[in-house]
Amino acid sequence: MKIDETLSSEFGIRLDRVQNIISLIDEGCTIPFIARYRKEMTGSLDDQVLREVFDRLTYLRNLEKRKEEVENSIKEQEKWTDELAEKLSNAKTLTEVEDIYRPYKPKRKTRASIAIAKGLEPLADILQAQEIRQDMLEVAKDYINEEKEVNTAEEALAGAKDIVAERISDDSELRKMLREMLLEKADIKTELLDHEGKETYEMYADYTEPACKMPSHRILAINRGENEECLKVSVVIDPKITIAQIEALYLKENKFTYDIMKEVIEDSYDRLLFPSLERELRTTLTDKANEQAIKMFEVNLKPLLLQAPLKNNVIMGFDPGYRMGCKIAVIDKKGDVLDTSVVYPTPPKSLTEESIEILKKMIEKNHVDIIAIGNGTASKESEIFVCELIKHISFPVSYAMVNEAGASVYSASKLGAQEFPDYDVNLRSAVSIARRLQDPLAELIKIDVKSIGVGQYQHDMPQNRLTEVLTGVVEDCVNSVGVDLNTASPSLLSYVSGMNSSIAKNVVAYRSKIKHFNDRQELLSVPKLGPKAFEQCAGFLRITDGDNVFDNTAVHPESYESAQKLLDYFKLNKEDIKEGKLANLSLLVKNEGEEKVAKKIGVGVPTLLDMVAELTKPGRDIRDTMPKPVLRAELLSLEDLKEGMILTGTVRNVIDFGAFVDIGVHQDGLVHISQICDRYIKHPSEVLKVGDIVTVKVIGVDVAKKRISLSMRDIEEKKEVKNQ
Repeated sequence: MKIDETLSSEFGIRLDRVQNIISLIDEGCTIPFIARYRKEMTGSLDDQVLREVFDRLTYLRNLEKRKEEVENSIKEQEKWTDELAEKLSNAKTLTEVEDIYRPYKPKRKTRASIAIAKGLEPLADILQAQEIRQDMLEVAKDYINEEKEVNTAEEALAGAKDIVAERISDDSELRKMLREMLLEKADIKTELLDHEGKETYEMYADYTEPACKMPSHRILAINRGENEECLKVSVVIDPKITIAQIEALYLKENKFTYDIMKEVIEDSYDRLLFPSLERELRTTLTDKANEQAIKMFEVNLKPLLLQAPLKNNVIMGFDPGYRMGCKIAVIDKKGDVLDTSVVYPTPPKSLTEESIEILKKMIEKNHVDIIAIGNGTASKESEIFVCELIKHISFPVSYAMVNEAGASVYSASKLGAQEFPDYDVNLRSAVSIARRLQDPLAELIKIDVKSIGVGQYQHDMPQNRLTEVLTGVVEDCVNSVGVDLNTASPSLLSYVSGMNSSIAKNVVAYRSKIKHFNDRQELLSVPKLGPKAFEQCAGFLRITDGDNVFDNTAVHPESYESAQKLLDYFKLNKEDIKEGKLANLSLLVKNEGEEKVAKKIGVGVPTLLDMVAELTKPGRDIRDTMPKPVLRAELLSLEDLKEGMILTGTVRNVIDFGAFVDIGVHQDGLVHISQICDRYIKHPSEVLKVGDIVTVKVIGVDVAKKRISLSMRDIEEKKEVKNQ
């Protein structure tokens, strides 16, 4: 297989660009670096496509490696043939390769291997050929061998049947055909077992659905039910149609062997083929569901990390609780802790007035702008309290509900202890909640991405694959935003292209030593940060008040000379960048001709356009264009909700069958996929992403079950009716 040609065909990318991508990856370049700084070589492919190419490249290389291993193994057995060589060469998947290898793969002791050891293989050949013109038991008498424990003709024939049955089950072409048949025609059937927690799976009490139509979230749900011993799951298909396929290949009209071979085929199917293919089908469905679920994690995580930060605000983090009280932490505009406390406005103590007095003083002393309330235990009571508290403040203060998923994980982590050695676990959580509102990306990257609380079934996923994909998302987000070299934590720096946790710690240690980075070139003095790492990371690190204004942009140091030529070309200088006087640079380049200017300064057009965008707005943050968090100053409870109400909410999670929206009542409401828009959509992610601010209509409220049904359809029409 020519991997580069295969990738070019599958992705519809020019062959030379695929070859460039492979070469860059093999040189040790990261996906963010390739996506940003090698656009001319890739045709400006984005990081998502590049990661897909990288994943496929890895698979194809593993496929070729496995083919070599299989070939060597069969050759060692001296069974290699031209036919096998052709089959292996044409195999497109690892499953096909394993099917080809199956007859030659060393097996544990089986009925067939025992029969072969007893010398019954020649008899099996006779039976399988089905050309004999005498009774098979008569033929089998010649294979009686008491030394090998073959005492009767019946025992000899039984052993031969076992050998043929295994041969049939090892037929790679047959397995492929039956595998496709099961995927197309089999049903998945579930039964509810009498086990603790079975109520969760009542809908699957007697449930059947075609395997090919079963959505990913349902596959994962029944898998979990099976693992919890609440469900019995089976694959169901009419054996007549599958056995008929085997008979068409293996059964001949011969009265001496017909009934015996028919029995062998049924045994092969019932005992060997179907159980194996059933497991394969379940695995195939699970793998597909896992990839879909991981994809949803990826889709949800990116907008969550790229939520607009609330810069230049003093924020009070409010970590709700009951018996242990509510933990409070105030952070300044840079995220440093100004003040902490613990108050008890919630049951069992319910010290409301005392808590108001304490927090009022803290808010006025530090001039708090926003209160960030964690949405976990006791958050509803805390929100009620905060609304009352705000009434006692002499200046405007608003609040926002913050998803605190993973905050406790961070608080109890080694990193949390290193950052705040003098604070207990609960106070660290309050700081984390405040920082999540102030700068979501910088704070969320400190937490195991699987604990952030987006997607479904994260603990059921293949953890290595999930971590790999989500880490890639974090890397893309961190590098697309850029990192302040003089303020970034080791956690944030470790996600920068070309860096790892060890280099990140060295950068921070070196920064402490020199007090401040003034030039990107100083990075080369950091231990273990060599020229290759510098090439990969430098463009993503910002110095806001350094010696060179280019250091506060995403212009790579390798292009500084070209950037200077660009300024010279239009008779501009670096001071113009600092003073924000390059607003018309894009128009100047366009009027002059992009290709002409690019050629003049020695770069490609994509690099030129990126350079113009960066010089026009040095230090820009792409998150500033994202929707801001919804800030509230009044309270709405579940009991207040009425059908037909129009509300504003924030999308918290997008899943296969809809989206959960925070409308400020503690319990997120569900917008089912059918209620997202009037046109047909295959998936909610076509319309919605985490962090979107949406207008929704309440279409159902179940207070007892704490379920809220929402719709995004026909909102404008209802608004007009309400306004009338």
